[in-house]
Amino acid sequence: MIELHPIGTVRSDIKTPSLTANKDGLTRDQRLQVAREEHRRTRELVSEIAINEEYGDLLDGLEGFSHILVLYWPHLLPPERRSLKKVHPMGLQEFPEQGVFATCSPARPNPVLVSAVKLVAREGLILRVQGFEAVDGSPVVDIKPYNPGYFRIESPIIPEWMRRIRAEAAGE
Repeated sequence: MIELHPIGTVRSDIKTPSLTANKDGLTRDQRLQVAREEHRRTRELVSEIAINEEYGDLLDGLEGFSHILVLYWPHLLPPERRSLKKVHPMGLQEFPEQGVFATCSPARPNPVLVSAVKLVAREGLILRVQGFEAVDGSPVVDIKPYNPGYFRIESPIIPEWMRRIRAEAAGE
């Protein structure tokens, strides 16, 4: 049996997810241009992770890192949407369906999401982070320091559809 216990909660200006999982897959709630602007805004957005008091000592030393990995739970995803097997990446119909494990879709059997974010400051039990895409109220299940020796891959290969999504999000 696996048990996850939140270690904290996200406090963010992002109140709704940009993608919605429904019985047919993912739906983007915004036009692509609006999505690009939202992506750029998210890169600059500073949000907070409020750590539960009993986990405060676990933060010691974290402020020595410029970036952290945050694992969190998409709490607004209905449990029945975890049965999706294939989705159009980012809800974009022009891309062929992919298995959810080939995407970063929140609709997955165990919807643990991960983001690499800039650690702006630690103020007691509050971590101020930049570039975090999590929705306000999302439970945080783990934090790890970003270490390029462990997590960086030189010259990774990604599919053409992923390259296009990244380029479009960057406004290229």
